[in-house]
Amino acid sequence: MGNKNKKLKWSFGTTAIIGALIGLSFLGTFIIRIPIPATTGYFNLGDVFVILAGLWLGPLIGCIVGATGPALADLIGFPQFALATFIIKGLMGFMVGLIAGGLSNTSVTRRIIASSVGGIILVGGYFVFEAFIYPYLGKYIPLFSVTTIGAAITEILPNTIQAIIGALGGISLWKTLSDIHVTN
Repeated sequence: MGNKNKKLKWSFGTTAIIGALIGLSFLGTFIIRIPIPATTGYFNLGDVFVILAGLWLGPLIGCIVGATGPALADLIGFPQFALATFIIKGLMGFMVGLIAGGLSNTSVTRRIIASSVGGIILVGGYFVFEAFIYPYLGKYIPLFSVTTIGAAITEILPNTIQAIIGALGGISLWKTLSDIHVTN
């Protein structure tokens, strides 16, 4: 069960799958946007595909998908969050892939732990950016003057719900796709 290869082999098929995952993470972030007025941020479903990328294809692809798709979506309508999203979701995808153990590990328990850590990175990362980094940067760059520590606290619950949905969706899709071998 699962892909027994030790490394992902780069091919046209791999590139197409990465492009599709970037596109899906973009669309999941862009199409379903539920505003969170306290921080001017929003709830979205793009994390499902970031988690999937890390679980299915490993840390490098998880990082590429996480940093690219959601950050590009933020640039359309919410550019103030693109920096945070690029860093947080790139790290999230990387760590999910790293903890999940790569392509040869099919342990569901390990994938659940990896997805949970990804969710913690999402919630903690946005809290740090919104409570501390953006208020500091906002003193010098008006674009980042969008949030306070109180607003960041308000966003913990919606970000936690988003992280749980992302983890459950990512694990479900990984389980469905885990037997597909990425080759030429």
